[in-house]
Amino acid sequence: MNGIRLFATAGRVLSQLRHDPRSIALMLIAPSLLVGLFAWLFSDQEGVFDQFGGPILALFPFIVMFLITSITTLRERRSGTLERLMTTPLAKSDFILGYALAFGLMALLQAVITVSFAVWVCGLETDGPLWQLGLVAIVDALLGTALGLLASAFAQTEFQAVQFMPLLVFPQIILGGLFMPRDQMPDVLRAISDWLPLSYAIDTINAVSAGEEGWDVFGPLLIVVAFMLGALVLASLTLRRRTP
Repeated sequence: MNGIRLFATAGRVLSQLRHDPRSIALMLIAPSLLVGLFAWLFSDQEGVFDQFGGPILALFPFIVMFLITSITTLRERRSGTLERLMTTPLAKSDFILGYALAFGLMALLQAVITVSFAVWVCGLETDGPLWQLGLVAIVDALLGTALGLLASAFAQTEFQAVQFMPLLVFPQIILGGLFMPRDQMPDVLRAISDWLPLSYAIDTINAVSAGEEGWDVFGPLLIVVAFMLGALVLASLTLRRRTP
């Protein structure tokens, strides 16, 4: 892996995003709008937003970055851009990590905007520090990016990339602990949830919201990071030059 090629790839991706205001709006504004809609929906029910607002902060960045990354990467391959890049000294790992770096910067901006909006506009209250909420939001967005890169390696059209959501995204939403505490799930479903990275992201958010510290917060977060790194490795190994 060459650092110069990695940063050049990240710069190219950011340059492309700069000319795509719809994608920028989807990444930076849509999560806040969804959080605001959720807060408005339960504005008359005291404590509901404080209970579910934290996990929602883990959920929306994950979904948005999965969609943006998978579709953007697939367009690169379908247009022949990736095939041309692969004729240069650019390695697959440079391409994947360059994308991860570029979208990681967008995830940082997304986290700052979304957490700030949730706390200061929607009134989300949490016992833990705000920077930990932001950190979890960033890691979740990066997890969505990594899984999006992995999904794009197997999809042939943008529609097929979206179709990976029922496989990679929806089970994590249902079994992640948002709708029911994981320790109250049937044993089989609890065992499945233990292998889903979003479960640990929600565990981390709940720990931050409860004001817990140390390993209760960073232990589950490290598991999410491990899943993210594993997805990036698999994405670099399965990346194809072009779509048949």
